[in-house]
Amino acid sequence: MPIVASLTTLAADTAACVRFFSRLPLPRVNTIDNPAAAPQFRQIARAAPLAGLVVALPAAGVGTLLGYTALPAFAVAVLVLAALCATTGALHEDGLSDVADGFFGGATPDRRLEIMKDSRIGAFGALALVLTVVLRISLLAVLWQKVSPADAALIFLSTEVISRAILVWQWSGRPLARPDGLAARFGKPDATTARNAALLAVPFLVPAALVLSPTALFLGLALALVAGFALGHVAVAKVGGVTGDVLGAIQQICGLGFLVGMLMVP
Repeated sequence: MPIVASLTTLAADTAACVRFFSRLPLPRVNTIDNPAAAPQFRQIARAAPLAGLVVALPAAGVGTLLGYTALPAFAVAVLVLAALCATTGALHEDGLSDVADGFFGGATPDRRLEIMKDSRIGAFGALALVLTVVLRISLLAVLWQKVSPADAALIFLSTEVISRAILVWQWSGRPLARPDGLAARFGKPDATTARNAALLAVPFLVPAALVLSPTALFLGLALALVAGFALGHVAVAKVGGVTGDVLGAIQQICGLGFLVGMLMVP
């Protein structure tokens, strides 16, 4: 049946994205899934939002369980973020620090790209990590105080889903800074793939829509979209397009934008 075949393909695409974006030892999920094959993001990037959901599930589980204990919300938020970083290997946080070092530490596009390839972290990268991690923990702590732990975990999952949909949108709509870089090596998603990623992400806004006010949800989405678009625009101006590091930074900034917007109103 066509529907079954489509779901089978989507499951395989999601598994491929999970393996790429995390350290989860995901086994083969069906007959067309090949864990040893190189990812083909021209197609599978549509499943990036679903992969974000899977990757964030352990952290959401930690937050749900600990949220019903007497542990302070700030401590819960720290452990939620720690669990997420352990699952992802801090992949996108690494991209954010590299982007901060390159964009602010280099005077020319070539020099910025060279700095971004350096595995060492500089002052700008360290500062960006400290500021975003502190802000993220603070926002998650407020979220866990504002709503029930179960609702907070669902909204946290929505944040991870939406931020990756915006990542795919900017990946498809921006030029590539390096023809041989990570953002190009396994295929660049096209507009159709980006649209499919957005459609797959929409249902995961339902928990936020049920718990938060329409104004809070609108502001969260608006700030996330503006942050993703702005960073993509800056990347084109600074280095001529997006790279794997830029995409990671987009995911991080969009997630923060979503949380900031949602929590700006009562």
